[in-house]
Amino acid sequence: MFYELRQYVIRPGTRDRWVALMQEQIVPFQKRQGMQIVGCFTVPDDPEAFVWIRRFDDEAQRQKQYEAVYKSADWLEKIKPQIDEMLIRERMKVTLLEPTNKYLGLGTLES
Repeated sequence: MFYELRQYVIRPGTRDRWVALMQEQIVPFQKRQGMQIVGCFTVPDDPEAFVWIRRFDDEAQRQKQYEAVYKSADWLEKIKPQIDEMLIRERMKVTLLEPTNKYLGLGTLES
């Protein structure tokens, strides 16, 4: 099992819209495709920062879920255009994390 830490920079003045998009569309859509979302976070002293974490059993599962999400018509036609309006993609950072044995039992975000 491993985690994916996704750190985003969103365009100035879009935080409320971004959070609403994540809560109302992105997270529910990805969960329907099998993604395990651990949590989503804003940064109190940085209104342009957004962080979220996903969990995967292994790399094969990650690749399968990436394909299910990012190559789907719903994502490409409905969700991605909204993301492109708010996310500064060139400043996005994705880091893979391996948990220490003591903390392997952490759960995922509930519906």
